Amino acid sequence: MARMRLNQTDLATRAGLGRTTVSEALSPAKPAPSPETVAALARALQLPVEELRELQRSAVEDTGGEARSVPGSPIGEWDPHDLEVHPAEPGDAVSGPRRSGTGTMPEYVRREHDRLLAGVVKDAAAGRSRAVVLVGGSSTGKTRACWEAVQPLAAQGWRLWHPFDPTRAQDALEDLPRVAPRTVVWLNEAQHYLGDRAAGERIAAAVHRLLVTVECGPVLVLGTLWPEYAARYKALPAPGEGDPYSRVRELLAGRVLTVPESFDAAALAAAAVLAEGGDRLLAGALSRVGADGRVTQDLAGAPELLNRYRHASPTAAAVLEVVMDARRLGVGLHLPQAFLTAAAAADYLTDTDYDQLTDDWAEAFAELAALVHGKQAPLRRTTPRTRRRPPVPHLAVHGPAPSAGGPVFRLADYLEQHGRTSRRHLCPPASWSRSIRRTVAGLGCCPFFLPLVMTSRGRCPAGSASRRPAGAGPWRASWGRAPSRRRSPCPAGGRTPGRPASSPGCTRAPCRTARPAPRTPAVRIVGALQLAGQELQLYVVLP
Repeated sequence: MARMRLNQTDLATRAGLGRTTVSEALSPAKPAPSPETVAALARALQLPVEELRELQRSAVEDTGGEARSVPGSPIGEWDPHDLEVHPAEPGDAVSGPRRSGTGTMPEYVRREHDRLLAGVVKDAAAGRSRAVVLVGGSSTGKTRACWEAVQPLAAQGWRLWHPFDPTRAQDALEDLPRVAPRTVVWLNEAQHYLGDRAAGERIAAAVHRLLVTVECGPVLVLGTLWPEYAARYKALPAPGEGDPYSRVRELLAGRVLTVPESFDAAALAAAAVLAEGGDRLLAGALSRVGADGRVTQDLAGAPELLNRYRHASPTAAAVLEVVMDARRLGVGLHLPQAFLTAAAAADYLTDTDYDQLTDDWAEAFAELAALVHGKQAPLRRTTPRTRRRPPVPHLAVHGPAPSAGGPVFRLADYLEQHGRTSRRHLCPPASWSRSIRRTVAGLGCCPFFLPLVMTSRGRCPAGSASRRPAGAGPWRASWGRAPSRRRSPCPAGGRTPGRPASSPGCTRAPCRTARPAPRTPAVRIVGALQLAGQELQLYVVLP
């Protein structure tokens, strides 16, 4: 090195090795380097390769040990969350490290790709090196599928290596030649390895060599990719253009397994059985996704959605709480921005936070639109779809109301469910109901439904139930007569949004509890639907 005027950094660059690898190879206090490292150093220093390899073998024999410890640890020592399996519920950062992942993962529902993946693992266990890359959208269950697939290998003493230090690509490039037989090479988010501009092609070549070299096997290489990355790597270049992913494309050929975006009917049925057996995480997810089938996305995004709410800015949190209260009190799915900002500014912000508001609330809505796992957002802008269904063939349901001006938003299902539970005892302020009445035509609910909702929650907006709306017609009486009212403390203990239970009574106009009026069948049905948390769609047949 002195003759060639090289330091360790220069030598590492010339040899294509990491500086740490070179430092350990030259240190007498470290184990002897691997034959591959010795050969790379010899070529960089223009020294005889075979002579140095012989010295390396002699050093290993003298120490009676391996050149260096092989990469990886026994599979049973790994926590699935350390391998980037998403937790399905918020964790407590101060409760200490998780070592099993059992408290934050639901029972696993096997699907068709799991059967195919199990066959690959079985081949590896039988002594044949295999590789497979699971391709699917965000939070479709790719990493969890890999984790469940390798569990049979844990009982057979296999190791698992997840290269990530100092970077994923650098660690993989340096240590792939040292992978021992009966090792799972864990390339989760494989774009960080195969798509690396400087090392991606070399990593693909090293993985290919690992798979085809008999002395290295058996090994199992597992990777995950989003569809857009897989399409980019497999695309053929145009004539005359460069081919930056030729080795990657060769590696992926015949080794890609597609993971579907949603559960099919059989998987939903299996998940329902596990939910009925006591799996609360699956039960909660199934209650939110319905027939949509995007169970894994819901489970992966739920913790981050709750964290976004807990750590949101005051203005963003105020908007979320307005939507939570609106949904738990029966207002429609799609809420106009005008209603959200008016209600939040009136009663959900302190004076200090209100003074710091921007004119258009742009920062708050941009914060709430940022995506989490599963491509979910706490509050997303949406365009209501127009659907037609019996018994009124020409009546649009869920469509945009003619009077609803400006953008409309929808709350994430998980946060809606959280709001129903965490805010069920909170009494909305009087200004909240006034904001709803001003925009009720655009909120997807009947103008006569709101007084009943507020009465059932212990607050009847002044005059709203006793005044006959214009054009109500004779059927207004079927909802029940205006209840007589008396002033009483708020049934929620005088709480307003953000006010704890121990606070003294309401500082605003007191809530009014109603003496029940005669309840017709229509009233009882509407009340039951609303209290069950369902969105009400009302069809009225006039005489």
